[in-house]
Amino acid sequence: MTTRLQSLVLRRTVLTGLASLWVTLAVAACGGSTGEPQAGSDAPSAAPPSAVEPLQVGAIPDQDPEKLQRTYSQLADYLSAELGVPVEYRPVTDYAAVVTAFRVGDLDLAWFGGLTGVQARLQVEGAQAIAQRDIDAEFHSVFIANTASGIEPFTEASGLLALKGKSFTFGSESSTSGRLMPQYFLQESGVALSDFRGEPGFSGNHDATIKLVEAGTYEVGVLNEQVWMSRLAEGAIDTTKVQVVWRTPAYFDYHWVIRPDVEARYGEGFVDRVQAALLKLDPAVPEQQAILELFGAGSFIETTNANYADIETIAREIGKIQ
Repeated sequence: MTTRLQSLVLRRTVLTGLASLWVTLAVAACGGSTGEPQAGSDAPSAAPPSAVEPLQVGAIPDQDPEKLQRTYSQLADYLSAELGVPVEYRPVTDYAAVVTAFRVGDLDLAWFGGLTGVQARLQVEGAQAIAQRDIDAEFHSVFIANTASGIEPFTEASGLLALKGKSFTFGSESSTSGRLMPQYFLQESGVALSDFRGEPGFSGNHDATIKLVEAGTYEVGVLNEQVWMSRLAEGAIDTTKVQVVWRTPAYFDYHWVIRPDVEARYGEGFVDRVQAALLKLDPAVPEQQAILELFGAGSFIETTNANYADIETIAREIGKIQ
């Protein structure tokens, strides 16, 4: 009898435990409570809002990828804090790919050269040029030559005639400072691309141009002045092997371009907020000074689409824009 009673007690205990377990599981499945949340409970009273979609930022790959990653990662952190939305830097392989990414909406905000900025804006109605560096309103290219080429520095554009018969490399095919404007100045001076020894090269970026001319792979090349000066200050150029032979007249170049549909995602006035955040970068603040130095700028200043009208005209003349 005792054994049977113990068995019944044990069976009742197990059933009670199972019933309690089922209740606990049911309550958990319904959100942790069948009524109002208890005081001190960690359970939310409502579903959290959906995550904000990151603002995608990109740039033309005009320099070494490692330097670009460092530059734009720091800028993305700054913009995220200023704008209150997540900001991501998205590396892109070449100049044309940045324009395409901007056109299809994979990039919301992009750092373009003069030519690529015009190309991008022509493909996205309502896109705006909003900021440029303080140096971009009067930007220059520099023609460089291997010291064994026999080319001496000159001050007048007519000196470009000395490049005839020499091997020559541009930077990227879509670079304003490494191709578009230099080709314009060459043509204005009476130098056709067919006047070089062999087909002109396209190095891909400004750092590569320096190295190719320094090594003697090409006798002459052209790149943006800011990169040349930066590498010179870093001691990264062997000036016994390569030198500047001509500095071009000034022109508008690099600038930030933003898509208009960011306002639908982040609210009315967002374009103005992005512009204000870029213009706010202050060299007196160490963290912000570091960003400006990576861009080779003292500050960012306002710009507009109209500033690049001459770039568009020249691009149409040489066939870079149809």
